[in-house]
Amino acid sequence: MYFSSKETNLGFIYNIGIHLTGFGLRCAAPFNEKIKKGVVGRSHTFKILETVLNKSDKTLWFHCASLGEYEQGLPVFEALRKHYKNHKIVLSFFSPSGYEIRKNSPIADVVVYLPIDTKKNAKRFLDSVNPELAVFVKYDIWPNFLNELKSRKGRAILISASFRENQSYFKFYGKSLRHALFAFEHIFTQNEISKKLLHSINYNNVTVSGDTRFDRVFSQLELNNSLDFIEIFKGNKLCIVAGSTWPEGEDLFINYINKSIKKDIKFIIAPHDIKENNILDLQKRLNTSSVLFSEKDDKPLEKAQVFIVNTIGILTKIYSYGAIAYVGGAMGNTGLHNTLEPAVFGLPIIIGHNYSKFPEAKALIENGGMFSISNQQEFDKILNELIENQEKRLKTGSKNLDYIQKNRGAVIQILDYLRI
Repeated sequence: MYFSSKETNLGFIYNIGIHLTGFGLRCAAPFNEKIKKGVVGRSHTFKILETVLNKSDKTLWFHCASLGEYEQGLPVFEALRKHYKNHKIVLSFFSPSGYEIRKNSPIADVVVYLPIDTKKNAKRFLDSVNPELAVFVKYDIWPNFLNELKSRKGRAILISASFRENQSYFKFYGKSLRHALFAFEHIFTQNEISKKLLHSINYNNVTVSGDTRFDRVFSQLELNNSLDFIEIFKGNKLCIVAGSTWPEGEDLFINYINKSIKKDIKFIIAPHDIKENNILDLQKRLNTSSVLFSEKDDKPLEKAQVFIVNTIGILTKIYSYGAIAYVGGAMGNTGLHNTLEPAVFGLPIIIGHNYSKFPEAKALIENGGMFSISNQQEFDKILNELIENQEKRLKTGSKNLDYIQKNRGAVIQILDYLRI
């Protein structure tokens, strides 16, 4: 592939920017705990790899930006783990929120932070890992790592990819960056729009397979989702679950609960921010009885009306106890959280109004299983309707499960391509 001097200059600018990013993160680390975890974690990556891996090892490399992408790729990772029993699997994350929660993932032999995308780091990383196959998920595309992988004739695929027209790959100034896409021997996209965008830059090894998240969430129905303490808390009462809430959404629930005369309803709130001061403030603002997850062994759960989840990792199972779900992130600008998790349990879902960048939310709303609200009045109205009208509640929720079922199948297409 021919590169003009302008493209070479843009590549040079990218590499300068990456070095400055690494420097900036190290400077910010003392003042931000999340950034500090990433900086410290990346400083140990090469030592970990060189300790665990031998030159004679056959390896696969899975890379995810964060926790959401890990969950998205998990059905494919599990299938590859099962098929390549004699290979060591390296799982890398860029974000601490992914690494810290899944650093003991059973699908990998070693879990590390991906080093900053410099040419030197890319060479050293691939010297250690030397994967037979690399699987990247969705969008975390690092040019130096991918270009180095391609120069070694390494195999790589991108799954559940989703592209937008305003991304740099499809702009005149993004030529040197989009070259990295050609390191993938095949790209599996979530939709036709992404396929057309790739065709516009003459990348043609594309399959519209859909989103692996549908396969992932549907598999949740085959698991044991029981939680004894939630069963005791809920009893035989209708339960409303507010998942991954931010302050804007918590305000809606607190106002609703405090003015509600419906004492025969249970509420579960799982905040995104589970720092102690936020949890205690949330609890103080409630005018009704509440209990924290951390208090579940010491207080009578059945007597509380609100259960506050000040832990991580159990929200998916909690949704299975709900009759109605609210998913946070779209009342403000933080980004809508996972709506497919409650959808697979057949729950009607309420979200905020900022969901334009989330195609599954658009689809669920168009399908009639999800409701978008902009203020307290709208929230109260739709929540009351769903509580009081069982037929509407069940019919609405069933549309969400149907939507999940109809969109499964991405994993099979990926595995067929890999001949597994």
